[in-house]
Amino acid sequence: MNHDHADLPLLLITLGDVAGIGPEIVARAWPELLPLCRPVVVGDVAWLRGALDLVGSIGRVRLVDHPAETEASAEIVPVLQGTSTDLTQVRPGIVTAAGGRAAYDFLCSAIDRVRAGEADGIVTAPLHKEGLHTAGLRYPGHTEILAERCGVRHYAMLLYGDGLGVAHVTLHMALRDVFRHLSTEAVLDKTRLLDGMLTRILGRRPRLGVSALNPHASDGGLFGDEEETTIRPAVEAARGEGIDVSGPWPSDTLFARARAGAFDGVVAMYHDQGHIALKLLSGRRAVNITAGLPLVRTSVAHGTAYDIAGKGVADAGSLVEAARLAARLARFTR
Repeated sequence: MNHDHADLPLLLITLGDVAGIGPEIVARAWPELLPLCRPVVVGDVAWLRGALDLVGSIGRVRLVDHPAETEASAEIVPVLQGTSTDLTQVRPGIVTAAGGRAAYDFLCSAIDRVRAGEADGIVTAPLHKEGLHTAGLRYPGHTEILAERCGVRHYAMLLYGDGLGVAHVTLHMALRDVFRHLSTEAVLDKTRLLDGMLTRILGRRPRLGVSALNPHASDGGLFGDEEETTIRPAVEAARGEGIDVSGPWPSDTLFARARAGAFDGVVAMYHDQGHIALKLLSGRRAVNITAGLPLVRTSVAHGTAYDIAGKGVADAGSLVEAARLAARLARFTR
């Protein structure tokens, strides 16, 4: 084992919902993960073995009890068995309670091990919200499980790609519910979290733009008053704390300006406002980060892709970028 590799952060890679493309993208990305980190899979031995075969990998599964027990290589894929749930009846592309439960178990196991000091961060493959719900787990997704298990109330889901970060004030909820969940404190909270995370990623304080909620930032109140009553006071409060932030800006021009280099980060008001723009800009290079946690966690910026699961055609690009970013953040926090 060369010394350089020993200095790399140890990252736990979860398989997500095994009925999706999680196992396949982990297997396909494996050789590209090795220069970035010391990867250890948290998942199910049999499903990972099948995925390695699917992509024609030379890697062989090695069951371990502790993350640092075995050094990963192209030939050796260390795996922590992350669930006791029977996954033998799960089939690719089909929602099951077993698949949902196991994805939850993998994540909780990874969280607990990082918090116990056994690893430096977590990179997650996608889970399926219906799978969670079928298993009786009432979470919208990874982010909320992480926040609950880590005991944090102030957290944000960030998308990051090609040097631009986007934080979301509201996330997984019906569009009609967004209005009552927006508050000056919520906008300020997410602005602070984005400022902190991008400072770590960029090594300097970022320039942030806050998005309006209504088209054209409501054109002086012609349609809606949220810009003046809710968003602008948050921007002014953040500036008072020393954050380099401006807005609210109409979102259709804000993202174009950010792409041109005017901003390092954008605070979006709701899920699609941030996701559509960032995914158009970065595509498969986009990465999901949870800000506000006492640990490093990144993820792919795509779903389980049940429609192509098990077919050997999934793209592992987002997982590789997620590992690259997690390794950078983990080095910063060690």
